[in-house]
Amino acid sequence: MDRLGPAMTPVPQDTITITGITAVGFHGVFDSERRDGQPFVVDVVLHLDLREAGATDDLTTTAHYGDVAEQVSAAITGEPLNLIEALAERIASRLLASFPAETVQVTVHKPRAPIPVPFGDVAVSLVRTRIGQAPS
Repeated sequence: MDRLGPAMTPVPQDTITITGITAVGFHGVFDSERRDGQPFVVDVVLHLDLREAGATDDLTTTAHYGDVAEQVSAAITGEPLNLIEALAERIASRLLASFPAETVQVTVHKPRAPIPVPFGDVAVSLVRTRIGQAPS
């Protein structure tokens, strides 16, 4: 059963999750980051109604996760940005434009960020929803 969001619009509870999409990008504010590049790791969750896909077994009624991963990789390897926040926005916008998801969650990890103290990971997460829809 769908849950109603703040605007009384059904919010799909089904998800497609892909974690660990990795590619080398040249994002960052330092010259060395733009010159040498580094790995970026992205996790995405697409919220969409999967009932038709489940009932029909038809790939065209869902988001093809291979295509999703390729779009994310292309965003990582694309035009350099200063901030991983901007990279996350780029990815979210592309996924919403290309797939039938109502909401996307994007986490961009920058495990080799130039931080002068020991750390495990740096990540930015965001949730974006199609215009006119409230996030779940």
